[in-house]
Amino acid sequence: MKGDPEVIEFLNEQLTAELTAINQYFLHSKMQENFGWVKLAKYTRHESIDEMKHAEVLTDRILFLDGLPNYQRLFHVRIGQTVKEMFEADRQVEVEAIDRLRRGIVVMRAKNDVTSANIFESILADEEHHIDYLDTQLELLESLGEALYLAQLIEQPES
Repeated sequence: MKGDPEVIEFLNEQLTAELTAINQYFLHSKMQENFGWVKLAKYTRHESIDEMKHAEVLTDRILFLDGLPNYQRLFHVRIGQTVKEMFEADRQVEVEAIDRLRRGIVVMRAKNDVTSANIFESILADEEHHIDYLDTQLELLESLGEALYLAQLIEQPES
């Protein structure tokens, strides 16, 4: 099925964002694991995998619309050195995604591409959930202090 070029461009732009987030969240999870923040690392890795699932859905939709998924570009990967910097960097990715998804939904609905709009709405719900999580973690970090916050994320290795 031949898709609208503007819709395909929005799908590809969000695909680029998902591919960027996969890399950013995966590296953050490996750093967190290395720092001993095992519980946080597991959650962040799960977020990376969720972004991979979004990328798969977007890829399938672009191909269905006879477009070419662009896997050759990434946005700027923001890597934090502290837990706060990681959360802030990940939050920025989500803020940008939410704005892009909302704009895309308007365009897709205007062009009567309900399926693409529904895909964006589903991804939007996931991104809103993630930004809520990040906001909560930043609030906890602020109220507890970094040392107490991080103490809750340590998990002893199994023997």
